[in-house]
Amino acid sequence: MREPPRRPWLPLALIVLALVLLIADEAGLLAPVKTGFHYVLDPLQRIMAGAKRMIGSPFQPRPDVEELQAEVKELRARVDELTLENIRLREYEAEVQQLRALLNFVSEYPISTPLGADVIGKEACETFACADVIGAEPNPYLRYITINVGAQQGVQVGMPVVSGGAGLIGRVSEVAPRTAKVQLITDRESAVAALLQSSRATGLVVGQPDGTLRMEYLLQDAVVTEGDIVLTSGLGGMLPKGLVIGQVAQVEQMDYALFQAAVVRPVLDFSRLEQVLVITTFEPLPLEEEPAMEEPVETPAAESP
Repeated sequence: MREPPRRPWLPLALIVLALVLLIADEAGLLAPVKTGFHYVLDPLQRIMAGAKRMIGSPFQPRPDVEELQAEVKELRARVDELTLENIRLREYEAEVQQLRALLNFVSEYPISTPLGADVIGKEACETFACADVIGAEPNPYLRYITINVGAQQGVQVGMPVVSGGAGLIGRVSEVAPRTAKVQLITDRESAVAALLQSSRATGLVVGQPDGTLRMEYLLQDAVVTEGDIVLTSGLGGMLPKGLVIGQVAQVEQMDYALFQAAVVRPVLDFSRLEQVLVITTFEPLPLEEEPAMEEPVETPAAESP
């Protein structure tokens, strides 16, 4: 049998080739070749890695589908719980802001004794739907709210009801043991003595059938401009002075009329009332007493000699 030819130079050639490749790699001459190999082998490596993930390791436990579903369900329940908690916190924040406004009113009007109340029912015109209605009036133009304080808390008919921003809401019209009905100033049967903050002109603010306000009986020579603030005047002793009613939106003046009038835009949104204050007692500001005139002291006349 013929023996294969011996090649004693082959190991030496392989060693020399390895040294040449090592030197070439250090010099960066093989970078294009390595890039080409990576470009060719990368898709194959991705396929092998994906197959390995699908098959999984025999020593690594596979996640249970039911366990994952239970975890997802628990996370969703937690999200719902946090959402409800966020809603409650926002409600608390809104309530705190309203109560802070009511507290500011108490500090700014120390002459009044307020009683806090929540709005628990509304009766309004047919132009919008109201919730928590506990009674219905046959006349759709009557505007009332019902609050959760009554005779047991000292509420009486005629007491003023205000908001936290010193805005006038209305007056108590009916009283039950634990509830009371408040006639809003937008009711067409409501009339409030008022004045303009700028010119101090006085008039009477009456409610209109469409839910707006109108200031009447303003003298013709009174200065009335759009944007004027309308306040309660305190005349008649029915309401404290200085409560905000609204703002002049339009001036109505006729040359041959005795009086002029103004359309007043209410400062409050009566469809969003939640917390109110009932002024159970108030004292009108007393007029400053003028000092008594001192009687002249008579000096005795000098006796003639």
